[in-house]
Amino acid sequence: MKESLLRELVPAVIGVLVRRGADFASAEDAVQEALIRALETWPDDPPRDPKGWLVAVAWHRFLDAARAQASRRGRELAVRAEPPAGPAPATDDTLRLYFLCAHPTLPPASAVALTLRAVGGLTTRQIATAYLVPEATMAQRISRAKRRIAGLPLDQPGDLGTVLRVLYLVFNEGYGGDVDLATEAIRLTRQLVALTGEPEVAGLLALMLLHHARRASRTVPGGRLVPLGEQDRSRWDTGLITEGVTILQAALARDRLGEYQAQAAIAALHADARTAAETDWVQIVEWYDELVLLTGSPVVRLNRAVAVGEADGPRAGLAALADVSPDLPRYAAVTAYLYERAGDLEHAAELYAEAARAATSVPERDHLTRQAARVRQLLRP
Repeated sequence: MKESLLRELVPAVIGVLVRRGADFASAEDAVQEALIRALETWPDDPPRDPKGWLVAVAWHRFLDAARAQASRRGRELAVRAEPPAGPAPATDDTLRLYFLCAHPTLPPASAVALTLRAVGGLTTRQIATAYLVPEATMAQRISRAKRRIAGLPLDQPGDLGTVLRVLYLVFNEGYGGDVDLATEAIRLTRQLVALTGEPEVAGLLALMLLHHARRASRTVPGGRLVPLGEQDRSRWDTGLITEGVTILQAALARDRLGEYQAQAAIAALHADARTAAETDWVQIVEWYDELVLLTGSPVVRLNRAVAVGEADGPRAGLAALADVSPDLPRYAAVTAYLYERAGDLEHAAELYAEAARAATSVPERDHLTRQAARVRQLLRP
């Protein structure tokens, strides 16, 4: 399906959503996401009715966003309705709900998905993206979890590790877009640190604080993403960095290393560098090696390849990608970056364009499109 046809259909699809009750800005965002989905699926499975397909997908995206916004608004109103500060417990029911949704009868993955949907306010699509699975698969997983605990007494708190995973994913979603979600995740994790004293809980809090310290520098007016190496470090929150490093050091001293402590150590090394050029990439690779042993995560291996490319050169980074699946999200973007640093600009431009087509958000797609255009410009005589 030609992109020109997609562009021609955009005004009509936006008009349908507006007539159904969506405001113009929300309709436009939903249609943009539907276009990304179309570019991913239509080449292999073109629809009989392109306009109808776009309307259905865009409307579904709009409803998901509206539900998430309503959930967040409800939490905000609840906060405003709280009584003034006084003699009250340090915790609230939100953290308890996280534990109750992580029911012992549920597999950890299902418990996390259910909690994110029911308490965290994330959409099914956002959860599916975090788990690297199709949206329909995640919807089925959440439905099965609901059926499994239907009628059971919710009086058995779930596993601490499952709750940590939920808080981690809520923060990541907030860090990537909705600041309120990130702040809420930090608030609840602070409560959990006070309740448990576990080093891995402290490691998660340190990780959140160190990442949150960079929030102001991650975008510029208009929403354009700024890569870590190009961020204005004078805008980083040194108070949050100091707190995060202090918490991390105390957790590491307990000598019970976990994945969140290892991730926080990587974030601390980035925060410690006065400039991108001064980053201690050798130590970062060592921490990624620990993370690989702790998690075996393909995403960790992908990020490790970037670190290896910085520490030992781009060719070493490309070699480190040998055991990473090309189907992994952002694989093309990482490969493009390493090829660019290796001097293979033509290949890098192609991969940046491929990564842009596969991007799951508009800001990420726009950033990768600009990268492709920048590298193509370098190729011109």
